[in-house]
Amino acid sequence: MPSYKAPTRDARFIINEVLKLESYGNLPGFDGATADIVDVVIEEAGKFAGEVLAPLNASGDAQGCTRQADGSVITPEGFKEAHRQFREAGWGTLSAPTEFGGQGMPHVLGFAIEEFMSAANQAFAMYPGLTDGAVSALLAKGSPELQAKYVLKMVANEWLGTMNLTEPQCGTDLGLIRTKAEPQADGSYAITGTKIFISAGEHDLTDNIIHLVLARLPDAPEGTKGISLFVVPKLLVNDDGSLGARNAVSCGAIEHKMGIHANATCVMNYDGATGWLVGEENKGLAAMFIMMNAARLGVGLQGLAQAEHAYQNGAAYAIERRQGRALTGPAQPQEKADPLIVHPDVRRMLMDAKAFTEGLRALGLWIGLQVDLAHRAPSDEERQAADDLVGLLTPVIKGYGTDRGFATAVDMQQIWGGHGYIVENGMEQFVRDARIAMIYEGANGVQAMDLVGRKLAAGGGRAIQAFFALVDGECAAAKGDERLSDLAARLERANGELKAATMWFLQNAMANPNNAGAGATPYMHLTGIVALGLMWLRMAKTAAAALADGSSDKAFYEAKLVTARYFGERFTPDAGALRRKIEAGSEAMMALDAEMFTTA
Repeated sequence: MPSYKAPTRDARFIINEVLKLESYGNLPGFDGATADIVDVVIEEAGKFAGEVLAPLNASGDAQGCTRQADGSVITPEGFKEAHRQFREAGWGTLSAPTEFGGQGMPHVLGFAIEEFMSAANQAFAMYPGLTDGAVSALLAKGSPELQAKYVLKMVANEWLGTMNLTEPQCGTDLGLIRTKAEPQADGSYAITGTKIFISAGEHDLTDNIIHLVLARLPDAPEGTKGISLFVVPKLLVNDDGSLGARNAVSCGAIEHKMGIHANATCVMNYDGATGWLVGEENKGLAAMFIMMNAARLGVGLQGLAQAEHAYQNGAAYAIERRQGRALTGPAQPQEKADPLIVHPDVRRMLMDAKAFTEGLRALGLWIGLQVDLAHRAPSDEERQAADDLVGLLTPVIKGYGTDRGFATAVDMQQIWGGHGYIVENGMEQFVRDARIAMIYEGANGVQAMDLVGRKLAAGGGRAIQAFFALVDGECAAAKGDERLSDLAARLERANGELKAATMWFLQNAMANPNNAGAGATPYMHLTGIVALGLMWLRMAKTAAAALADGSSDKAFYEAKLVTARYFGERFTPDAGALRRKIEAGSEAMMALDAEMFTTA
């Protein structure tokens, strides 16, 4: 059975030492995030994830959710009690606004907790995680009346939320949705249609479920310009806040899927259900994107989370399992075989995993800080700069993070060999659960196109140019330190490849948009390498300073420097190959007739 211990030391290192969260104490909401408070929150969250959620991961996967004859859904054994503990401990309130019962702590701290929960039990973490996104949408676009009726209970996790986008005939292309919204005399709307793939669509964790649903008004324009957003509760809420009659929304089926079995992924039927408009008519997609963008960062953290959990168990197995002898001669001649970890190819997979997980954790937490600064920084310029970085790197964290997260889970399964293919050992669950993160909240190819097609050009290229300058500036500053100079030089070259690839798009994508489509995924990966490289440069600088100051945690900081060196030597060289893939263009990719793909 797999084990999990939240990487609390690493999270504290990034938040307190690399990001220096205490230095932002003059900003609203940061005054309570002192280093000692951060340490306590991180450690307690890690304890909850490891002791309460992780033990339910395998059993929840095996048991799954069960739909009853009346359409209700029962979650796996232990989930309801775990959610009660989650709710009573206030984990869902951590970064929520204080005026709605939240603690108002920085989002960066919430991001760390979200990783722990997802790593321990991704299917469980999705229930409150979706609620956070729904709250964000209601706070941004909902009327004061809707906020007063729903948000307080949702922040407290007494009610959970969902997002309802996909229909049988449309997924990414939301302009094709058919769900109808008929205006009613009392100002409400009757919602009719079917939604599929709805995570946490029905369950027994809370008395009420608040659905956010995309639908069309009778006179709505065609396509995405005619989509509106509605809040549709499972149970109607009376004026005094008490629960009323059951709404005309039901779970028609639970999807049978590859992974995350303990999360109820539902077909939802709306049969004239009562709903209320969120925001303006025909502006629902913009409102839903607030929720989706928050969810995309959360999904990127899921990629990290599954990679981390798998890595911990891959590393433990490599140390314990004996197979063969070291290439340089027996490492432990008194034993009949050496442990797997002596073999360079096993080390390759472990070091790849370590460099990726620790790098993406730093990137995710840094972007979490930018989310805070986009709302709380003192000047318009600082808020804009932070928001630019969040917009630019959200598709990278989601797309690159989950691509590499899945690959890491597969590598860790590989270390276990045939035992990794056996269900009872748990490694195959990491692979199955990690796979969905590459698909939902916008498939990774869509994330790549969002990066290339929209984010690069946004604000006249302001965000990507600022990112280039940031990387170049930190590389230049680090070159004078012999402990950092090699990584800085390698990262600077990788950033040069990213600049060249960006210029190639500017010169070749306008005349032939297929060139952008053909190179989008390599470009997303190239950006991911540079972004993680920047994080490793910062972590190496912090570790080197700690060692120079005589830190007692010498092994931790020395490991950071070695892993930073490994990232520079083994990850950054891929930047050149990715640029050459981008510059190959789309001609050969698009040349064959469609029929040639089915010709025997």
